[in-house]
Order: sequence, then structure tokens, then C-alpha cells
Amino acid sequence: MATHLVEVKTPKQLKQFIRFPLKLYRGNPYYVPLLNFDESNTLNPKKNPAFEFCEARYWLAYKNGKVAGRIAAIFNKRYAELYNKKYIRFGWVDFSDDEEVAAALFGAIESWAKELGAEAIHGPLGFTDLDREGMLIEGFEEIGTLASIYNYPYYPKYLEKFGYQKDVDWIEYQITAPNVLPSKVGDISRIVKQRLGLHTLQIKKTREVLPYAHQLFEVYNSTYNVLYGFVALTEKQINAYIKQYIPFMNPDHIAIVLDKNDRMVGFGLTMPSLAKALQKARGRLFPFGFLHLLRALKHSKVAELLIIGVLPEYQGLGVPALMIAEIAQKFASKGIIMAESNPELETNSRVQAQWKFFDLRQHKRRRCFIKHI
Repeated sequence: MATHLVEVKTPKQLKQFIRFPLKLYRGNPYYVPLLNFDESNTLNPKKNPAFEFCEARYWLAYKNGKVAGRIAAIFNKRYAELYNKKYIRFGWVDFSDDEEVAAALFGAIESWAKELGAEAIHGPLGFTDLDREGMLIEGFEEIGTLASIYNYPYYPKYLEKFGYQKDVDWIEYQITAPNVLPSKVGDISRIVKQRLGLHTLQIKKTREVLPYAHQLFEVYNSTYNVLYGFVALTEKQINAYIKQYIPFMNPDHIAIVLDKNDRMVGFGLTMPSLAKALQKARGRLFPFGFLHLLRALKHSKVAELLIIGVLPEYQGLGVPALMIAEIAQKFASKGIIMAESNPELETNSRVQAQWKFFDLRQHKRRRCFIKHI
């Protein structure tokens, strides 16, 4: 039977959209699902502040009476204004190994892009830089992470066949967490503290981070505004992220660097890996999903490095060494043996330089594709 598309309009269809990958990747040991409620909040215009400046449409592809694919299209108006580029983003893309299905999904986006007078389509990207982005092109036999996309090897092959090309790549590292901090990192950390008059915030409880939460996102906006496709978070988005995520951060996985006036100049956020727990939960917190997550938060021996940010005027001065030293010591005390870097732009040499004193391997690569229309 021929493929036909249905645009997502109802809560039932959105539920199908969110849960389709669980069927597509059933039994796959590398795919890591997100929680259903988190996905629903992101895709719901009433709950995601990004819809103040974004339009989005979602489609499901059906074949033989069953869902065979999904895709989201996003028009980020702030991106268009900031970069003077009228681009459409695609994301939340998954499909069976069927060219007709894949072609129908991308055909829907391309038709909408032409209606809007867009110049190009690129992705996978989300509403913000904090959403999952980049299609996996290397590392298909590596377990995914909370912060990254997993996809089958046939995905990029179909995109290339449809005329999509590389725009940028991200790379990822698996880093062995040392029992003893590398001496060079410790030396740099001490020198930077003395030379720049900096110190790290001693955090015992998560609530102690809350007075610095807005500063943290201000540093984030300042740090990332030079990176690919970045659009600064609005005050409403910042408030939503603080409410949604900060209270659940583990103080043992946070490093904050302050100047002599206690102004934040840098931060690093990490967390215990939830990959295995999310696989067991299969998108659901209840009845037992939360138990898997709680166990992982307490006992995981792998950590994910989520975000690191440094004010522009302090970049290139060794500030990340302070955060790395702080977090590495906490990792050692918690028995963490491995860390996942999560995606870093392949051109971001400053970020990659942070890991030169550690034992690591570059094990994944992902790509943002683009097609000019």
C-alpha cells in the first residue's frame, strides 16, 4: 500500500508521534528514549515558551495501516531574524527502512518550507540548543545518552539521496574518569584561581544553586551565542528551565566558578547517566519507571557532561580547569568510572582541548544536514 501522511492535530495523534520510536527501536540495545511527559511538554504549544517565536507542524506517516514514520518541522522566527536566514528546521525524525516513507516525510517539510518562502531546510534541530540535535553518522553500536539522538545507519543514507548535505558535524568522546586528578589539571586550576581571583562555590544542597540559576543561564547565553544555529533563551524560557530542571540537579555533579564579587564567570553541569534506566522505563515514570531512574541517580558509574559555560572575557584563560578539577574529584568520590562528553562541534577546539589530559576515545559523530530549496 502507498504511504499516506497525517498531520498531528489531536492528543491521541501526539501520543502516537511520541511513542512511535519505542516500536521502531524495540530490542535495540543502543537507543535511549526520553520520558513521554517531557517530550509532550516540549511539543505542546501551551507548555513550551519557545512557541512565542516558533511555529511547528508534525506529521505521521502510515503504511499498511500502521505508523511507519514521524517528523517535526519548526520555523524559528528569532533564528531567521538573527541570522537573516529563513530556514526551516526538521527534528523528531524517525522512519522505517522504506524510501517511500522517508521521502513522504521530507516531502511534507519541503512543501511547507516552500509555502513560507524559506531558503533551506536543516536539521535535526530542536526549538532550542538544549533540545536533542544532530543525526548520528558514526557510532551506531554505542549506547545513546539522555542528551543525544540515536538513529539507524540508513537514516543519513536516505537524506543524502534526497539531496541533503553536511552543514556541520558534532563529535563525542567517552572519557575515563581518573581516580587521581591529572597533575596538570590541578596545576592549571591553582594558577587560574590565584591569577584571576576566582573560587568555586561549595555546594552541599541543590537549593544553594537557585540564587545563581539566572546567572547560570546568562553565562550560557553569552557562551553559546557564537555556536551553530544558537538563539539565546528568553526570560520566560529561562524561568521554565529553572523550574523544570534545577531542583533535580545533584550538587555532586555541579561546578560553579565565581569572581571575588561572587559573580558567576563559569559553570559545568553533569549528571549520572540515565541511559540504562530510561531504556527500562520505556518512556514512562509509572508504575516502575521512576524506580529505575532513582536507582541510576544514586548508583550509576557513568556520568554525562551536559553543559559547560564561561563568560567571553574569561575564555582562553584556563577557567574550565577549575570546573573539571572540581567535578573530577566529586566523580572519584562517587565511584564514577566513565563520562560521556555529549556533542561538541568538531570546530570547537577550545572545548576539545579540555580533555587532552585524560584517557579518552572519540566514539560518535553526528551531523546537521542542509538542503537549499
